[in-house]
Parts: sequence; structure tokens; C-alpha cells
Amino acid sequence: MKREIKFRAYSSHNHKMYPVSNIEWDIDGHIWVTADDGKNGTELIDEEAHLMQYTGVTDKNERKIYEGDIIVTHPKSRYEAPKSGVVQFGGSCPSFGYKTEDGEDYDIWSSNAYRTYEVIGSIFENPELLEGKQ
Repeated sequence: MKREIKFRAYSSHNHKMYPVSNIEWDIDGHIWVTADDGKNGTELIDEEAHLMQYTGVTDKNERKIYEGDIIVTHPKSRYEAPKSGVVQFGGSCPSFGYKTEDGEDYDIWSSNAYRTYEVIGSIFENPELLEGKQ
């Protein structure tokens, strides 16, 4: 299976999400991210750059789903209730999944046949969506 490898980065300094064009590490192990700001690009370093990888899955609106996205599931079965969760790598298995407000882990790829997803925000831009849930 061929999957598109993409990253985005949230700048804690600028409070903005950027598409990433380059990732480098210097000799001291610091990470340098070149992000596309629509002009000349901007460089982010270490704690300022929160990297998130594209999962290879899109939501019901064809929006790409990244780590750190907050999603709502839309089950294809009438016996399952919608759930919200945060997309992450790892959890119960070494792949992309999401953790729901009740603490359950779900694999995003295998469960794709049973439900669709909708991105409603990200943990950096919309932390209020998680208040009291996790």
C-alpha cells in the first residue's frame, strides 16, 4: 500500500498551523522545521514546532486527517452511537487511531469500513473541544 507522507506543524509561538516543507535535525539533536507561511516560509525549532503526520485517511468532507485532529465518528450502523476522539499514533496498536472520551482506542484504518469521520478541530487550535472529556 502506497501512502502519502505529509506533515503539518503547529507553531506555539505564532499560534498557527502550517504545512511542512522540510524537517532537519542539527548536530545537537534540535529539530528545525521549514513551514509554508504562504510567503517565504518560516522556520520553527524544537518546542515551538509541534509536528503532526498525515494518517493517509480523509474525513467525510475529503479533509486530510492528521495526528492531533479531533474527530467525530459517524457510524454506518444505527446500533452504534457517534463518538469523538483525538487522532494519535500508537495506543493499543502501532498504527494511527483515535482515543475516545471514554478512554477506548480504535484503529482508524480497520474501522473505516464501519464508520466515517469528520474533523472538527485540533488539540492545538481547539482545546476547548476536549475540556471535561479526557
